[in-house]
Amino acid sequence: MSQAPVKIIDPTSVDPKGDLRRDKLAMAGLQAAGLTGDEQDLVADQSSLSIWPKGLLNDSARAANAPYIQNYSAFRLGNFVRDTVRYAVVMLPAATNIHMPDDMRPLADLFLALPEKAVVNANTGVVRPRISRGPRWKSLREAKILKPDELFATYELAADSAAKTAMLRTMSESEYDQVVFRSNETNWPDGINTFDERFPRIQDFKKYKAYASAKWEDKILIIIPAEKNKKMPALLRPYVDLYFIYTKGAIEVKEKKKK
Repeated sequence: MSQAPVKIIDPTSVDPKGDLRRDKLAMAGLQAAGLTGDEQDLVADQSSLSIWPKGLLNDSARAANAPYIQNYSAFRLGNFVRDTVRYAVVMLPAATNIHMPDDMRPLADLFLALPEKAVVNANTGVVRPRISRGPRWKSLREAKILKPDELFATYELAADSAAKTAMLRTMSESEYDQVVFRSNETNWPDGINTFDERFPRIQDFKKYKAYASAKWEDKILIIIPAEKNKKMPALLRPYVDLYFIYTKGAIEVKEKKKK
C-alpha cells in the first residue's frame, strides 16, 4: 500500500488538525506500513499546518477549492483507525504537483490524513517519489551572503548538467530533486517569490543563516535551513529548507571550527 497512487474524491474531509506527530495512532500506522524512523519524522514535520498551502488551510478554502483538490497527485502511505473511523495518511509530492494553482501547490512534500472513504485507488501505475527533506546541512560550512542581489532567482537548475554532477557528489537523486524544486523563486515564501516583492527586502538576505553546498563553474548553492531561520521576518521566513544559487563571489564561506 505504501506505493499506491490515490485520488481524493471528498476534498472537504481533509483532517484539519494536521501535525500528525501529535497523533500516536497515525504514527503507529506509518510504522506498521514500513516507514523508517527518518521517514516517520519527515512525515510528522511536513504535516504541520505551518506549511499547508493557503488553499487547504480552512473549511471555506477547502470547499472553494474542492475541484482543484481532486487534481492532486497523491499516494497512500499507510492507514490507522481513530474512533472507529479508518483513515489514510496521504503524501502530496511537491515535484508531481507543480501543475496546481499557486495557493494549492505544496512547496515541499506534504502529508495529510483523510478518512479512507475520501480516497480511491487511482491505478495509474506511477510509483511515488522517495520521501526526502533535501540535503542535510549540519555538517556543512557556514556561509554568509555578502552581495544579496547576485542571486539567480529563476535559474533552470535541471538543465545544468555541470550543476547536477557537482550536487550528486554529496547528495542523492531525491535530495537533488528537492533542490531543483525549491531553488526557484516560485517556490519561496510570499515575501520573496517575485522580484517586486523581493527587491525592497533584498538587503535582509544578509541576515539569513546559510550553509555552503555544491560549487560549480562560477556558482555556489547555499542552503537556508528553516530550523536556523525561525527569527527572520515573517515574509522572509522559510517554513521548509530553501536553496539559493549565487555567484561564488557573493558568498563568504567560513572555515570549519576546529574541534
